Amino acid sequence: MVKLKRAVLFLLSAYLIISAMLYLLQEKLIFLPSKLPVDYSYSFTQPFEEIFITTTDDAVLNGIHFKQEQPEGVIVYYHGNAGDLSRWGDIALFFVDKNFDVIIMDYRTYGKSTGKLSEEALYNDGQLFYEYALEHYDESVITLYGRSLGTGIATRVASENKPFQLILETPFYSLLELGKSRFPYLPVQRFLKYPLKTYEYISEVSCPIAFFHGTDDTVVPYNSGLRLFNSVDVDKNSFYTIKGGKHNNLREFQVYRDGIQEIFSINQSNKSEDK
Repeated sequence: MVKLKRAVLFLLSAYLIISAMLYLLQEKLIFLPSKLPVDYSYSFTQPFEEIFITTTDDAVLNGIHFKQEQPEGVIVYYHGNAGDLSRWGDIALFFVDKNFDVIIMDYRTYGKSTGKLSEEALYNDGQLFYEYALEHYDESVITLYGRSLGTGIATRVASENKPFQLILETPFYSLLELGKSRFPYLPVQRFLKYPLKTYEYISEVSCPIAFFHGTDDTVVPYNSGLRLFNSVDVDKNSFYTIKGGKHNNLREFQVYRDGIQEIFSINQSNKSEDK
């Protein structure tokens, strides 16, 4: 009986310690930023302007604005959870090369951006960059693009505005759902400060939505993205399954490239018909 009590106490102690560690370290698990010195000079193959936006709580957010002479439209891009703009700017060039202007921000603590992280701050900062886009473009030509972590932010911003379209690459139903699946025996719902319940906001999105997800994604499982897609009106939206696609390599697949081209071609055709 004494040995049993000791075993129970040991397991309970281990459970509490692991739970406490996850609570305290959750931001280090979710967010993987890299920092840049304030005087860092970006170098890209396309023309750009560096921008800084100050928030109401005095955080300073850094962004890049790629500009074309006669763009097809503008993409406001919300990136994934790792790195900084020196990396994500190069990734965004995929769309610049398709003759789109691109506005891309670094989240708080990423790159040159400052401020304290919180879920609401991420949403508010995402809205600030959308408002920056509205200062330069008509809302009818704004595409919101979210990748991984950024899909939650892009969806929230889309739910509160009327962009032309929303594109989600490797989206999740909610970060809470992902956490519970990773740690099924821990009370994730009690201590997670970033539940990012994308499914709650996507129901309020009025524009067309395109989803891209790989079947071999081990970071955000394919079924999480599919569940999100199935939670909305599937008739006006599209889901592109990338067979064999993982979390960071969808652009290598022809299905992704064709899907992006199809979305832009269809929407440009619709724009012409509306004129």
